[in-house]
Amino acid sequence: MSAHHPPGLRPPPVVRIIPNAITITALCTGLTAIRFALIERWEFAVTLIFIAAILDALDGRVARFLRVDSPFGAELDSLSDFISFGVAPAVMIYLYSLHAWKGIGWGLALFFSTCMALRLARFNIGITRPTPEWSKRFSVGVPAPAGAVLSLLPLMVSFALEENFQDYPLFFASSLLLSSLLLISRIPTFLLKNVPVPHHYVRLLLVLIVFFMAGIFSAPWYTLSFCTVLYLFSIPVSWSLYKKKQNEN
Repeated sequence: MSAHHPPGLRPPPVVRIIPNAITITALCTGLTAIRFALIERWEFAVTLIFIAAILDALDGRVARFLRVDSPFGAELDSLSDFISFGVAPAVMIYLYSLHAWKGIGWGLALFFSTCMALRLARFNIGITRPTPEWSKRFSVGVPAPAGAVLSLLPLMVSFALEENFQDYPLFFASSLLLSSLLLISRIPTFLLKNVPVPHHYVRLLLVLIVFFMAGIFSAPWYTLSFCTVLYLFSIPVSWSLYKKKQNEN
């Protein structure tokens, strides 16, 4: 006997579930980073934020590839981003060092989370606005995952140097404040997934990927810290290129 379901209660095809399943996995990964922070497994906590960032990059691509992207998926993705990149890093940094400043430290954590929420709200509104094709290579302010990684830079440096920076909350306050301001700024930053790679640079890019992977396997925290600093220094370059393109058009 075949089962009959009302139109609104029909189970969705498995294909339609895949992107949302990736998004929910990213959400759980971000929340689990807080759990590891609570038991002072800091390297695991930061690693989970990076895994959440990778999953965040995948879910939208998978949805478009399978042609199952939807407003529901977009909203779920934003909520996941807020937890994984807006709440988890702020709580981690507060537990690691900023708790020494008590109310001020917690205020900085709240400020970062609020800026992340504002950035995501602005992004959701901007999706429907028509923009020139060339501007799709840039993001207005730093993207949510990049903001989270920038805020965690002092932690990654401490892992690389095998030093305990917990007694230097000023480092973490500075990174949290800088990341917060970059999130809500209107500074154009490179959107790496949309940056075109000229054909004659493909081989060079592949070689750089090999070096990156070698660095990840041999000295992960040095490599990730270096890449984060490199991204930070790319922001003035992206701003300059954006203004140049704007003037040309």
